[in-house]
Amino acid sequence: MSTVFNFTFVPWFRSVAPYIHTHRGKTFVVALAGEAIAAGKLQNIAQDLALIQSMGVKIVLVHGFRPQVNEQLAAKGHEAKYSHGIRITDAVALDSAQEAAGQLRYEIEAAFSQGLPNTPMAGSTVRVISGNFITARPVGVVDGVDFKHSGLVRKVDASGIRRTLDFGAMVLMSPFGFSPTGEAFNLTMEEVATSVAISIQADKLIFLTEVPGIRVDSELPESEDNPIDTELPLAAAEKLLASLPPAQKPTDTAFYLQHCVKACKGGVERNHILPFALDGSLLLEIYVHDGVGTMVIDEKLESLREATVDDIGGILQLIEPFERDGTLVKRDRTEIERDVGHYTVIEHDGVIFGCAALYPYPEARTAEMAALTVSPQSQSQGDGERILKRIEHRAKAMGLESIFVLTTVTMHWFLKRGFQQVNPDWLPEARKRKYNWDRKSQVLVKKI
Repeated sequence: MSTVFNFTFVPWFRSVAPYIHTHRGKTFVVALAGEAIAAGKLQNIAQDLALIQSMGVKIVLVHGFRPQVNEQLAAKGHEAKYSHGIRITDAVALDSAQEAAGQLRYEIEAAFSQGLPNTPMAGSTVRVISGNFITARPVGVVDGVDFKHSGLVRKVDASGIRRTLDFGAMVLMSPFGFSPTGEAFNLTMEEVATSVAISIQADKLIFLTEVPGIRVDSELPESEDNPIDTELPLAAAEKLLASLPPAQKPTDTAFYLQHCVKACKGGVERNHILPFALDGSLLLEIYVHDGVGTMVIDEKLESLREATVDDIGGILQLIEPFERDGTLVKRDRTEIERDVGHYTVIEHDGVIFGCAALYPYPEARTAEMAALTVSPQSQSQGDGERILKRIEHRAKAMGLESIFVLTTVTMHWFLKRGFQQVNPDWLPEARKRKYNWDRKSQVLVKKI
């Protein structure tokens, strides 16, 4: 094994370890679009899910079958019909859906049963269990359209799903539900996954989809200047959703976003939209800091917010010990009172546990993040990263391109989160004039 491999593998593996510890024992609902299976991605996705489960994550896998049903309908000379973004399921379409679901369950269970040597599945044991966990009701007639055998989720057997997960199995669910009279209804994969995630209060809802995520500007095409927005706060997601037309097809921006917002409001704090076309997107999203898709996140705005004058005492009390040991530059009360509008704070039960300030330099399209502090009582719980993300979103909203920090002792924390070290000469002129050359602070920059 080459020295170069050793040199890169060891730090990489160590950097992944915190995420392995964080996710152990958590529950993820993964919604797999039928298009991913049609594109031949099932094998690699199954391997990644098996690997994730082996690291202590409980998984509910909900598969879609949109293209497979359409293929069955085409073979029967029957046209696929949609309205309001939902399939109109007549008797022929219902038969086609049942056939497609049976075939896909077979393929998925086969994919998780492999254990060939020298493959990621070697030595794995993944028990896949399905069941009638969904009670459904008919969509009925909407705007004069009779949806026939198309249904909506009425109830989820949350306790049954949890017991199956606690048994150590992966729960596999098709987008079908049954009425109390035994009538079958064709459901949407997106609604089933969202309803299940809310009912079992999953830690994550992950959509593996045809789209790469939500772009920073959803109205503009893909470009380097319009990348994927990797983290979208719930308030911003709701605002964006309200500005979009109703979704009709999966490639519409609102299609998966509406379900992420619903899940977020229902208590699922992390909701992801990932591209199945990118090999390993699940692993990259879960075990790499910035991820590769869009995460809609419930920030708990009552605890993560912009500061007010009532927070000044709490901020001073928080940063004072770090000023004494030289970690932070000393700031007096007058300065914090003047700049309180620049601060973001994390509050728990009326106590300020974390803060940071953002000082913009619009002429240089950048801003300084200063006084990033987390109380020793709540460190290693992700509060620092939550504040950093909020600061990044504030800077983006100002139209800025980067943020920078000056630090003497916490350089590695910032480097692990995408900052890069630069020469102090990089600083905006106005900030350079205030730079303390005796303190020799390191300057680190992150593009946003």
